[in-house]
Amino acid sequence: MRSAYGVETVRAAERALMARLPEGALMQRAAAGLAAAGAELLGRVYGSRVVLLVGSGDNGGDALYAGARLARRGAGVTAVLLSAERAHAGGLAALRRAGGSVAAPAAADELIERADLVMDGIVGIGGKGGLRPEAEALARLVERSRAAVVAVDLPSGVEADTGEVRGAAIRADLTVTFGTYKPGLLIDPAREHAGVVRLVDIGLELPAEPELEALQHADVARLLPLPAAESDKYRRGVVGIAAGSARYPGAAVLAVFGALRGGAGAVRYVGPAGNAVIARFPETLVSDRGPAKAGRVQAWVVGPGAGEDAGTVAEVLGTDVPVLLDADGLRLAGREAVRGRTAPTLMTPHAGEAAALLGVPREDVEAARLSAVRELAAVYRATVLLKGSTTLVADAAGGAVRVNATGTSWLATAGSGDVLSGLAGSLLAAGLPALDAGSAAAYLHGLAGRFAAQGAPVGAHDVADRIPQAWRDVRAR
Repeated sequence: MRSAYGVETVRAAERALMARLPEGALMQRAAAGLAAAGAELLGRVYGSRVVLLVGSGDNGGDALYAGARLARRGAGVTAVLLSAERAHAGGLAALRRAGGSVAAPAAADELIERADLVMDGIVGIGGKGGLRPEAEALARLVERSRAAVVAVDLPSGVEADTGEVRGAAIRADLTVTFGTYKPGLLIDPAREHAGVVRLVDIGLELPAEPELEALQHADVARLLPLPAAESDKYRRGVVGIAAGSARYPGAAVLAVFGALRGGAGAVRYVGPAGNAVIARFPETLVSDRGPAKAGRVQAWVVGPGAGEDAGTVAEVLGTDVPVLLDADGLRLAGREAVRGRTAPTLMTPHAGEAAALLGVPREDVEAARLSAVRELAAVYRATVLLKGSTTLVADAAGGAVRVNATGTSWLATAGSGDVLSGLAGSLLAAGLPALDAGSAAAYLHGLAGRFAAQGAPVGAHDVADRIPQAWRDVRAR
């Protein structure tokens, strides 16, 4: 599992460690990892041209010491100082002793144009509110250059705690981060600026609970329910699907598809698309008597393609089993009806739906995804899965937010969310807590999308068909 911690937590851990180490030792650890990563990116260090973009903080010091190490290996290293009088004195002296040189920002254009490697040490993890004009101009020069770009700890111009990007920011090929991941490195839009992220262990002692956590194969494998010898359909989980309408029968079909491929012991379908569902999946238990009389279920999925059927949404919310709310169900569900539930609720909005629920513009959600998912979870007292390029899952009880990065842009296709709803519903019915069901479903859904696409266009049905392959891949590693 990848764990990410906020700025104040990281700084407290750094202070505690520095109190036990000789002066400057922590910066040297960081610089060693940074120089090694830069050398690997260059391939051939001797004779290469390296430009350091140096701000006034410790990130600038890390870059200067790393530049000194590269200079000693034969690289031509020039440090562009944004604030010469406030540059890290020890790092600057080390660079000069190693044969490096110093330049003012006015010379940056030509230097960056000729560089093989640019090392971004402008702003550290405390940077907020966007870059200042001089630093912003450097970021634009870097974006136009052909040089490989390494960011020190995180790209300058992105906010470490939130993943927000306000204006121009450095776009790195590689970000070398120290001690722990920072939330912004795992969340879009900042994640797009980070490139490949490499973690360098510098010995920080951090709390047990992070701000953000990203599950990996082994973590998801531990969550997935496996049938035992005595399992029947109820032990595996029976999920109810209340979805579809005369206008959108396909939503019902795709939600049922996702649930069946997700391992449900049985699927009960309620709604006007029964004939379409039976024609595609004859194993489905179809009822036209409403959710209350559909038979025993262990979780409900309600909302995909539901149109204006508010009565069914209200009826499902009144049950005492876990409920997944998606699509039209999010719009039709009353806030107090969701807040008043005693059984778990998992809401799965995309950015537009989340914006409508919060009463803010969509761009506000897209710019601050982490705060949006936390706010929704708190307001609705529900677990919230915010779909997007990096899917976030926040629990109603607070704690670490889960981030999923297995998604692919090929999943941006009609019906993909319906498949995800059915898949997550099957995991809820199998007994997984809402946070785990949402996290595992997002992970499997992303992998299935990758397997289905392989770089070519796919539809939602292709994604659903690859869920068992994603499941096997997770279990096999």
